[in-house]
Amino acid sequence: MHHKTIIQGRIEFGNEKTFEKAKRMYVTRTENYYKNDVLFTTEEIFFEEDYHLSIPRYVKQVYDKAYKNTAALLGYIVQFGVSGELNMWLLEEGKILHASKMEPDSDKVAVQSYIMGKNLIDEKGQEEEAIRLLNKAIEKYDRHAQAYERRAKVNFIMKKDHDALRDYNKSIGLDPDNPYAYFGMAEVLISKKEYAEATEALGLAIKKSVALQDIHWKSRKQKGKIHLQLKEYEKAKFELKLFANRNFPEDHPNYKLKNDAFFDYGIALMELEEYNDAVSAFESSLDLDAAAGKKINPKRLRYRGLAKHKAGKNGFKKDIKEAADLGDKEAKALLKQLA
Repeated sequence: MHHKTIIQGRIEFGNEKTFEKAKRMYVTRTENYYKNDVLFTTEEIFFEEDYHLSIPRYVKQVYDKAYKNTAALLGYIVQFGVSGELNMWLLEEGKILHASKMEPDSDKVAVQSYIMGKNLIDEKGQEEEAIRLLNKAIEKYDRHAQAYERRAKVNFIMKKDHDALRDYNKSIGLDPDNPYAYFGMAEVLISKKEYAEATEALGLAIKKSVALQDIHWKSRKQKGKIHLQLKEYEKAKFELKLFANRNFPEDHPNYKLKNDAFFDYGIALMELEEYNDAVSAFESSLDLDAAAGKKINPKRLRYRGLAKHKAGKNGFKKDIKEAADLGDKEAKALLKQLA
């Protein structure tokens, strides 16, 4: 049976000896284990100039057996690597039948130092230890793009923006197809209020990722929010509509962000004088808050009331009054104007 597959990523082997061994094992297993029923030849994916394997983006209808053989073969070959990541998906009408994220997990010092360092990033108070481990990974392999990207993240957490930007640029220079580095760079640029540059970085994060990755949608939402700040309302509408209307499962991390996305989407629609659609967006935002058990947000109520008023709908005074009763000062001022 044919199914759509998407494959992309890059694995660094670090030196000629390991590269040649990985390449040789790829050929041997292709011929002996999989009878040449795989998706790539060595010439297509192995690059000798800096000893890496690269699949920038492969999208095709393939036989399930060829996909499974390739996934098993690449999963084996990745373990010869010292850094990098490969992602594979098998799809049927948008539904994910199989997904695999492959990273080196050998006992090499660079590999283990990187894994331990990245696992500490979200642990409060462990920033210095994370930096130490990531430094060790880089010392062992100075082309470790992922280690630079993760070290940049820690530097940003520690408010060392200059160091963070330096590491993000280094990571991108080594692996220009890593969306996480572009997203991280955008976070630093936003903190520096360099919004136009941030939207460029987020655009690259979107381009370098696929719609099956969380980072793709996080980048779209953030880009929409920055366009809103820049008063680029059509661009904000485009990005926020895509995110807000995406059918994330309720246990998906991006699902929790949909209420904010609908609210920002509503503001963009208000600025574009698309008031009926703005009412619907604000209603969706409030409904998602209620479903999550959150308290009523008076600002969102006020905006829904204002959108109803602009659209000529009933119930706008009720929304604005409720927002005022909940302590929204602008709603109180608005009630006086309407009176």
